[in-house]
Amino acid sequence: MSRRLVLILALTCAVGVGNIYFPQAISPLVAAGLGEAPESAALVVTATQIGYTAGILLLVPLGDRLPHRSFLVTLLALTGAGLLAAGCAPTLPILVAISTLIGITTVAAQIIAPLAAGLVAANRRGAVMGTLLSGSIGGMLLARTFSGTLGEWLGWRAPYLVAAVLVLLLATVLACTLPVTTPPSRQPYRALLTEPLHLLRTEPDLRRSCLYQATIFAGFSATWTCVALLLTDPAYGLGAPAVGMLALVGAATMLCTPSAGRLVDRRGPDPVNLACMLGVLVAAAVLTVGARGGVLGLTALVLGTLLLDIAMQSGMVANQARVFALRPDARSRLNTAYMTCAYLGGSGGSWVGVRVHGQAGWQGVCALVAFLAAVALAHHLVALYGRSGPVLPKLPRSDK
Repeated sequence: MSRRLVLILALTCAVGVGNIYFPQAISPLVAAGLGEAPESAALVVTATQIGYTAGILLLVPLGDRLPHRSFLVTLLALTGAGLLAAGCAPTLPILVAISTLIGITTVAAQIIAPLAAGLVAANRRGAVMGTLLSGSIGGMLLARTFSGTLGEWLGWRAPYLVAAVLVLLLATVLACTLPVTTPPSRQPYRALLTEPLHLLRTEPDLRRSCLYQATIFAGFSATWTCVALLLTDPAYGLGAPAVGMLALVGAATMLCTPSAGRLVDRRGPDPVNLACMLGVLVAAAVLTVGARGGVLGLTALVLGTLLLDIAMQSGMVANQARVFALRPDARSRLNTAYMTCAYLGGSGGSWVGVRVHGQAGWQGVCALVAFLAAVALAHHLVALYGRSGPVLPKLPRSDK
């Protein structure tokens, strides 16, 4: 696996993940362009995340059954077509429906990770996985800046159309560069779909990892969906590019997640999870000051969202380390179960966050984030200390 191919796959992860997040920065522009309320336009964000969750559940397991090159190229082509249709959508209901379909097909990052693990030598696997994760994080962060700036300049349709061109170009590149692979499984589709549910029933550590990520990601999604509404309110009176610029502070996450991974290797995932949950509680407290507006409020938003981003992504590293140590022979199916639960939480967080914001404003959103982190923290403390004293970290199981 050449360095060039690794970079192409990382770029594909960035664009794929960016398709989920760039609508967050332009939802106020969508509302103005289509003559809808901001809360109604935010349904585009929720619909994309719901579709992504469905895609993880329905399509990612096929990565063990279908040749990777043709599967990825087909998914990217469908995503590109969906983005083109979204950029031409005449009404909000049509845009919401198309956004759901875009979310379903834009699951390339979840298929690329197991593909890359099978193509690279064992002594380079960690470095390659780190590069792909950096691509995903970079896509999540830069997509908001890209869409907010471009949308303010050329209108809300422009980010969809430019993203469509990028996705279709990547489909062409992957069709020419990806090697042919042999599918590792011959199980029928129905068996591939039901296996993640079986794993959820039989693996308690998978269930608690899913709970942790679902609750924290719900708070994360609620924050980023509603911060666009806050920054365009009279307290700030800023445009969509401000949301994108705020998202750039999360670039530090790309440096922190490798450190979190090394800490997980030394101490196990439980202490990292604990620190991340406490970090989210602190972030929620800092973010409440953002409602004041002005320099103080904007400073609080910068610090609070940075801490929230670091805590969420570092917690994901810890949770995935715990999950992938359970069944080395079923990592794709474990990842399907884990990511489905995580994005169900994220979709629910966006939906609930918008409604809480409508009833209780930004302070209510911060309270929601704190409540979700407290639920995860309470469960984690019971898991650690609720049996017969503290539980020692488990050593990873051997792949053999």
